[in-house]
Amino acid sequence: MGRLLLVRHGQASFGADDYDVLSETGWQQGRLLGAHLAASGTVPTVVVRGGMRRHCETVDAMLEGAGWDLAAGVDPGWDEFDHLGVVARHPDLPEGELDRRAFQALFEQATARWTSGRHDEDYPESYAAFLARVRDSLRRACEQAGPGGTVVVVTSGGPVAAACADLVHPPAGPDDGDLSATARLWARFNTVVVNSSVTRVVVGSTGPRLLTFNEHAHLAGDALTYR
Repeated sequence: MGRLLLVRHGQASFGADDYDVLSETGWQQGRLLGAHLAASGTVPTVVVRGGMRRHCETVDAMLEGAGWDLAAGVDPGWDEFDHLGVVARHPDLPEGELDRRAFQALFEQATARWTSGRHDEDYPESYAAFLARVRDSLRRACEQAGPGGTVVVVTSGGPVAAACADLVHPPAGPDDGDLSATARLWARFNTVVVNSSVTRVVVGSTGPRLLTFNEHAHLAGDALTYR
C-alpha cells in the first residue's frame, strides 16, 4: 500500500509586497514539520512540490529539519488557485485595507461565488478546471507512490481541500457536472487547513482513500497559524 502526505506550505507573508514568500514563522513551521516526520520514521521515496516560491521554501525548510537528502520534483498542478484574483473579481469589494479577519470574510464570499459555477466567464480558471488539475496531480502522485512508496507533496490549502473533498465525495461519473456537494466540502476543508499541516492518503488496490486530515501535532503556540 502506498502513502501520500499532502503538506500545506508554511505561513506566507500576508500583507507584504510579495505574499509568495515564507514568513519567519513559515520557515520555522517547515523545519518543525521535517523534524517531526523524521522522528516518526517517515522516509519519503519521492518529494513533489507545486511551482510557487512558498512551496519551494517550505520544501527547503522541511528537508533541513528532517535531514533528508532528496531533490523535489515540481508539478504545477499542485499550485494554489489565484485567490487574490478571485477576491478581486467579487462584485462587492470594500474600500481600503483589510485586516486578516475582514479579508477572511471577503475571501469566503468570493470563493463561494467562484465555486458556484454560475460566473465562470469572470475567471481565468474556473473551479471545475481547478478541481480537474488537482485530480490529475493527485493521480500522478498516487502512481508515484505505487505499492509501498511514500510521496510527500508540498502544496497549498486550496489543492489539499480539493483533493480531500474529491476523495470524500467523488463525482458519480466522468461527465458529472454537479460540483455543488464537492464545493461545499471544499469550503469547509479550506477554511481550517493549518500551515505546514499533513493530510494522509493511502493508495491501495481500490484507489486512494483519505486517512487523516490536517495533522499538526508538531505545532504549538505562535507556530500554529491558518493564514
